[in-house]
Amino acid sequence: MQNTPITHIHIELGAKMADFAGYNMPIQYTSITEEHHCVRNGVGIFDVSHMGEFIVKGKQALDLVQKVTSNDASKLEIGEAQYSCLPNLSGGIVDDLLVYRLAEDMCSEGEQAFMLVVNASNIDKDWNWITSNNTFEAKMSNISDRTGLLAIQGPKAVATLQKLTDIDLSAIKYYTFTKGKIAGFDNVIISATGYTGSGGFELYCANEQTEALWHAIMKAGEEFEIKPCGLGARDTLRLEMGFCLYGNDIDDHTSPLEAGLGWITKLKKPAIFNGQDWMNAQKTAGLNKKLVGFTMAERRVPRHGYLIFDENENEIGVVTSGTQSPSLDLPIGMGYVPVSKSD
Repeated sequence: MQNTPITHIHIELGAKMADFAGYNMPIQYTSITEEHHCVRNGVGIFDVSHMGEFIVKGKQALDLVQKVTSNDASKLEIGEAQYSCLPNLSGGIVDDLLVYRLAEDMCSEGEQAFMLVVNASNIDKDWNWITSNNTFEAKMSNISDRTGLLAIQGPKAVATLQKLTDIDLSAIKYYTFTKGKIAGFDNVIISATGYTGSGGFELYCANEQTEALWHAIMKAGEEFEIKPCGLGARDTLRLEMGFCLYGNDIDDHTSPLEAGLGWITKLKKPAIFNGQDWMNAQKTAGLNKKLVGFTMAERRVPRHGYLIFDENENEIGVVTSGTQSPSLDLPIGMGYVPVSKSD
């Protein structure tokens, strides 16, 4: 297994560790429920340095990004990010990702630059896919192995991080970012994004800055009882919000339209993207299945792969994600069912 720059900290803190996407990652430190409520009500910190980061720049960088992603990256201003996906040629999803429009001071005249943030389990797959589509004057670099990423999430995230920077964090709106100094470190990307639905920031930094940045944030958050949080709470938080997890709720055989991601699938954008014709045909013909969220009347927790039945005990679908919701105190899940059964 690979380590993040601060794997040793998680082990020292007594976290329950496990293999996730080939990385030795913390699943929980105390309990998933405690960490979940910490983020919903206060502030928690996640090490998500296992995520992948690619830089795409050049005179035709936008052309490449437009071809491989479903959203319309031409709408991005410098300092903005968008959620998107990488469709394959048959309308499935290679991966979901974030697309950042970077400042042009790192480019030559007439060039643009983007950062693509992809799932850890798909770094090699995504790199190969995007590279195979790079028939443009676009230069690519994979900075995953030298980039640390910390997610500080929760309603007290602003107050925690504001102690460490002169940047007005309240001015960084949802899905925008800035680059500057925090905790004494320059060139940190401070992004108002996350995977919890509780607000907060994600900080992209150099590997060698990650440990000191972690400790500085933990110190700044003591007033708000900040806690380190693992992937277990990250999963319950995202599932309560209905956020998709690649490999469970979306994959190479599910289309963005079926997954409820039509809002990031711009079928009329000014550039042709992979799978666009296929998805136009699917939209015209109508969907056969749809990803839905549900709650359980009984206390049994739905798990990935469980069958879904209708009121007449007919099998109609399969669970893709499920958990016990700490906020609702009842079992919740998502799964694909026929459109006729989706209401």
